[in-house]
Amino acid sequence: MNADPAPLPRILVLVSGNGTNLQALIDASRERDFPGQIVAVGSNRPDAFALERAAQAHIDTFVVNHKDYGSREEFEGALMAEIRRHNPDLVVLAGFMRILTTDFVRALRGTMLNIHPSLLPKYTGLNTHQRVLDAGDPAHGVSVHFVTEELDGGPVVAQAEVTMDPDDTAESLAEKVQQKEHLLYPIVVRWFCEGRIHLGSDYVLFDGELLSKPMRLPDDRVTH
Repeated sequence: MNADPAPLPRILVLVSGNGTNLQALIDASRERDFPGQIVAVGSNRPDAFALERAAQAHIDTFVVNHKDYGSREEFEGALMAEIRRHNPDLVVLAGFMRILTTDFVRALRGTMLNIHPSLLPKYTGLNTHQRVLDAGDPAHGVSVHFVTEELDGGPVVAQAEVTMDPDDTAESLAEKVQQKEHLLYPIVVRWFCEGRIHLGSDYVLFDGELLSKPMRLPDDRVTH
C-alpha cells in the first residue's frame, strides 16, 4: 500500500496594496509541480486590492488593521496570532508596508522572505528608484532576502538587474523592476519549499553550501 504524499509546505503572504507580486505567486502556485501551497493572505489594510486577488483564487484572507491598535506591540500580537492560526512554513512579505519589530522578526527567523526594489545592500528603505537616478548608478534591480532584525538587511538569496536607459524616470524604473520581481519571487519561494535554501547566522545556505553571493537572474532566468 502506497504511503500518502507528504503535505506541501504552507505559505502565508502578507500584503498592503495592489498585490501584483501576490498574483505572480498565485499563478506560480497553480503549476502542477509547484512545491508549496498558499494557505492564507493577510493585510494591515482592509482596502488592499491584494485581498480581492486572494479571494478570487479561493485563498483564505484576514485583516489586522494597524489603525485598530494603540501600539505596534498590540498590532503585532494580533498579527502573530493570525499567522500562528494558519501554521505556515513560510511567511512571504509581498508589499507589506509595516516595519516589524525585533521580537516579531526573531519569532519567525528563517521562515520569512521579503522582496526589495534595489540591489541590496544599496538603497534600503523607500524611494529606491529615485535614489538610484539621483546617484547616477549604472545598474538597478531587485533583491529577495531573508528577513532579519535589520531593515532590508537580511542575507540576500537572489537578485535581478534591470537595464538603465538615459531617459529613465522613477516611474519607468519601477515598472522594469516590478517585471523582474514577478519572475524572481516565485523562483525563490519554490527553492524554499523544496528545502534548497536555509538561513544561517548571517548567511544563506543553498543546497547545503554557503552562498557566497546572491543568485542572479540574467535574461529572465536564474543561474544556479
